[in-house]
Amino acid sequence: MQISFSDSHSADALRCYCVGSDDLKTASLPVDGHVVEAARGARFRGRAGDVFETFVAGDGAPLRVVLIGIGDKTAGARDLEKAGAALTARYLTSGVTAAHIDLAASPSSLSAENTSSLLTGILLRSWRFDRYRTTMAADAKPTLETLTVSDAAEGTESHWEQAKAIAEGVFLTRELVAQPANVLYPESFVERCEHLKELGVEIRVLDDAEMKELGMGALLGVAQGSTRPARILAMRWDGTDGADKTPVAFVGKGVTFDTGGISIKPAAGMEDMKWDMGGAGAVAGAMKALAGRKAKAHVIGICGLVENMPDGNAQRPGDVVTSMSGQTIEVINTDAEGRLVLCDALHWCQETYKPEYVIDLATLTGAIIISLGHEYCGMFSNDDGLVDMLNGAADASGDQVWRFPLGKPYDKLIDSPIADIKNVGPRGAGSITAAQFLQRFIQDGVKWAHLDIAGMAWADKPGAVWDKGATGYGVRLLDRLVAENFEQK
Repeated sequence: MQISFSDSHSADALRCYCVGSDDLKTASLPVDGHVVEAARGARFRGRAGDVFETFVAGDGAPLRVVLIGIGDKTAGARDLEKAGAALTARYLTSGVTAAHIDLAASPSSLSAENTSSLLTGILLRSWRFDRYRTTMAADAKPTLETLTVSDAAEGTESHWEQAKAIAEGVFLTRELVAQPANVLYPESFVERCEHLKELGVEIRVLDDAEMKELGMGALLGVAQGSTRPARILAMRWDGTDGADKTPVAFVGKGVTFDTGGISIKPAAGMEDMKWDMGGAGAVAGAMKALAGRKAKAHVIGICGLVENMPDGNAQRPGDVVTSMSGQTIEVINTDAEGRLVLCDALHWCQETYKPEYVIDLATLTGAIIISLGHEYCGMFSNDDGLVDMLNGAADASGDQVWRFPLGKPYDKLIDSPIADIKNVGPRGAGSITAAQFLQRFIQDGVKWAHLDIAGMAWADKPGAVWDKGATGYGVRLLDRLVAENFEQK
């Protein structure tokens, strides 16, 4: 969808007006004096996400008029996004091709920031993954192509340019997560991120031979059952022109398909495991967002990319592998592979880039979904200050997090009798022992957080700003974390 700012619009464009719940008693619109009264009669309350439609007499043809509810005076960014997304959800496949939002004639006066939030909701909800659908009925195809906005507050366009760059990062993540595993695998994941160079992102790729030389036995052990070679994708964005020597680092789990390996998953639902690279997808999307809006920050994004398959060369339960850190790992369950990928990626990241802060993201455990459902991601950290930063970024972005504990009582659950550590503990506290495993690979003095996004990367039903499928979770969280805490002012 193309969004622009212009006083001119097509004569047949859908006419849209923003109406708050506080406006209903006094509001009037230039198109017809009875529209608001009719809306009240139809139980339109102006709540965020309410939509009312009617037709009024025009010059020779009826005009289609829509009221968009934006909530009361306390409405925040999430309310405005919900309002915009409701407009898109209603009209994306309706046959309407163009819409126009008249802010001057809208009863509610929207600030530049609020208008940008409204447009963010409109744009985010417009994303669909129809690439492989060749027989869709005409009335199921998107028709809404253009949206114009008139009389926006001063500064809206610059606000929107920043917000649009973040949305483009979300779209990259959704695209990566949605692709089937025969299309998206470690090598093609890298290829799909090559365009970030055009935005100024530096890219480095490690192949199997380089990882073997570095001693990444944990990551390579996961990949050895697949014909698809593993990759490490490293992205650097330095918007400080070298002034900030110490980057903040994001590390993502990128298992492009997870059969479970020899500890194979049940067949039912295994097709969903194409999105087991959601953490890596979020990292790539965040790097695109930061570079797209020219963030004045120094950020590293690392994606550990493998495919976990069960062939004759696959890793076996009971195998012992040596990680890059030198720690040995007894592999109890080959379906607990994400932590094996991450431990080497985390160690290499710390050794190579010397970050003070490291945040990893991973669709790591089904246990986190049992705990939190699909409303929050699980957050684990060794630093209270970083937790506060992430909580603040979650509140500002809408990507919600919830902290879980770490501690020595859990640590002993993953001690191995024959190696330094085993890759799973007992049935209980599965998400915690997974995080406890990762913590053993965090170097002294590094402030670290682990985000288990297994319940957030994919949705089986539409949300506020996404349709069913890939959500793009994590991009806006990481972008806001950088903007509020690591960006030069």
